[in-house]
Amino acid sequence: MNPPFATIPDDGTPLRVVVVGAGGMGRAWLRTVESSPLVELVGIVDLDLAAAADAAASVGRPDLPLGAGTAQLASDVGAQAVINVTIPAAHHPVTTEALAAGLPVLGEKPVASTVAQGLSLAAAAELHGQLFMVSQSRRYNKHLFAAKRLSSAVGSVGIVSAEFFKAPRFGGFRDAMDHPLLLDMAIHQFDMARFLLDADPVSVFCEEYNPSWSWYRGDAGSTAIFEMTGGERFVFTGSWCSPGQETSWNASWRISGEHGTVLWDGDNEPVSSVPVSDDAVDFGDPGQEIAGSLRDFVAAVRTGSTPMGRVHQNIMSLAMVEAAILSASTGARVSVDSLLEDSYQQAILAERDPAVLEVLKSWTSVRSALAVERLPL
Repeated sequence: MNPPFATIPDDGTPLRVVVVGAGGMGRAWLRTVESSPLVELVGIVDLDLAAAADAAASVGRPDLPLGAGTAQLASDVGAQAVINVTIPAAHHPVTTEALAAGLPVLGEKPVASTVAQGLSLAAAAELHGQLFMVSQSRRYNKHLFAAKRLSSAVGSVGIVSAEFFKAPRFGGFRDAMDHPLLLDMAIHQFDMARFLLDADPVSVFCEEYNPSWSWYRGDAGSTAIFEMTGGERFVFTGSWCSPGQETSWNASWRISGEHGTVLWDGDNEPVSSVPVSDDAVDFGDPGQEIAGSLRDFVAAVRTGSTPMGRVHQNIMSLAMVEAAILSASTGARVSVDSLLEDSYQQAILAERDPAVLEVLKSWTSVRSALAVERLPL
């Protein structure tokens, strides 16, 4: 079990937060923060102060304090926590700065650009005794929780499959990415599969491809087969250039077990071929997407409870992505333990903070270091 983190007792006032990143996703977070009674928005950080000012005005807070440095603005306004909504390349430096300033962090997925950087952040969170939680927002869905409850009646699960077919024309950075589907989208389904199975990846075989009509530079289609720690298989098939009869953004799911099957279309209530018992665990309402992850984060900071996206646990979702990309590039099955060990060695070599490096070197194994107390789900 990972070390405990500092808490901020509930004194009846909202948790004071700064949001770092004033782009499109940053503005979505600003709206969510402004509408939540659990938190108070006290500042916006962005290297582009004009963008930060526009973002502040967009939520009706034109006088909101702005800054280009996370720790400085947080100190100036008395922030108690940071929400990091920067681009993936900035996740590591921004989160590192906030943790070192004694601030808990809620960050957008992925945890960092690489698993190696994610390991550095896990060690930094341990060093400073602060919570770093990654917002895997699509876990926070009442229908996903219902599908998990229904799956308790199907017995031992043999295979979980997710089909994802959409045709979005984003423009911008996604069109130029090397692995747009796997890196930017599939991490959601990979993470959801870990949640449904209460299992982590063992190995993966993956193929990537790009249809001739694709408007993406990188491969926009993929099929990946994961072996999970319980012996189950998780199969993901998806495309970001498949117009017509599109699936939900959550994908379309099948959970096949010894006694029956659960189906979930990603948008509506799941259905099962076998009835679930009345005493099956009711997981409650997790909230919806980023509002749900914000609520989970605040509860963890206030009480010390383990949120679903704590950095140590969430790294395994990014490891699934990296392992799938490596498999597709080599044409071979990839061991996740081997990838974790390689990433650990990279983290050791790249770490520039001696105290963080000491924490990394104290780990007896990556798997044991990332083992986290699971929620009763």
